[in-house]
Amino acid sequence: MKPAGAYRFRRAIRPFSYTVAIAACGLGTVLALQQGYGNLWLALLIIGAGVLIQAAVNLINDHADLPVLESCLQAAEGEARREWAEAIEHVRRYHALGMIFFGVSLLIGLGLVLMQGWPLLVIIILGLLGGYFYSAEPVHYKRRGLGVVLVFWFMGVLLVGGSAMAMGAPMTLSMLAVSIPFSLLTSLVLLANEIRDHEEDRRHGLGTLTVRIGLDAGRYLYVVMLVGAYLVSLGLWLAGLLPWVWQLLFSLPLAFVPLMKVVNRQADRSDLPPLTGKLFAVFALLFLCAFVLELAL
Repeated sequence: MKPAGAYRFRRAIRPFSYTVAIAACGLGTVLALQQGYGNLWLALLIIGAGVLIQAAVNLINDHADLPVLESCLQAAEGEARREWAEAIEHVRRYHALGMIFFGVSLLIGLGLVLMQGWPLLVIIILGLLGGYFYSAEPVHYKRRGLGVVLVFWFMGVLLVGGSAMAMGAPMTLSMLAVSIPFSLLTSLVLLANEIRDHEEDRRHGLGTLTVRIGLDAGRYLYVVMLVGAYLVSLGLWLAGLLPWVWQLLFSLPLAFVPLMKVVNRQADRSDLPPLTGKLFAVFALLFLCAFVLELAL
C-alpha cells in the first residue's frame, strides 16, 4: 500500500507518461501530412487533445484506491489521520480535474468530427471509454488482467489511426501496421509497472496480467514484446513502410538496461518503469524522425 504522502499532484499527473500520447498522436498526424491531409496547426490541436486524455487517465487512476484509503483513515489516529484525510481529498479533487480534462478533450473531438465526419466519433468514444475504464469501476480492466492487451489497442493502434483520421486521412492497414512498434512499447511501459508491483498487487488482490500469469511469464512476455518492437520495425522497413530503420540502433543501449533487469531475477525492479519509459521516448523519437525527415525532404 502506498503511503498517504504518495497521493500528491506531481505523482498523480505522471509527467513522464506524456511521451506516449505525444508520440502516438505525432505519428498519426505525420502519416496524414505525408499523404497531404491536414496542416501543422491541426496536428498540434490533435496532439494537445491526446495529451489531455493522457492527463485525464493519470488523474483518475488513483480513484480506485479510495476504499483502501478510507479504511486507513478509520484505523489511523492523530497526525496520520490528518494525512490520510488529505490523501482522500487529493484523490477526489484529481478525479474531478481528470473528468474536466475528459470533457475538454471530448469537445475538441466533437469539433474534429464536424470537420472530418462521424466515423471519427466512433474512435473518439472508444478512446475515451478505454481511458476512463482503465482503472474505473465497474469495468476496471487493469485488475481483470486486460491492461497490457487493451492499452496496445487504445493508446497505440487506435490513437495513431484516430489521429490520422482527425487530420482527414483514411485509416489504412499499412498505417495500422506502422503503429505496431509504438503499440508494443506503450504496452511494455504498463507491463514494466506490473512487473515492479507484482508482489504488492498480488497482496492486495489486484489481478493484473502479471499477477494472473505469474512473474516469470511476465518477464518472458516483456522480452518478447521488446524484441518484437525491433523485429516489426525491421519488417516494416523491408516492406517499404518505414523509410529508414538503422537509426533505431541508437536506442539499443537503452533497451539493454531494462532487458538485463528483467532477465536477472535478483535485480532491483524498482526503476524498471522509468527505464522502459526512457526507452519508449528515445525509440519513438528515432522512429518518428524517419517520417519527419522524409516529409521535409
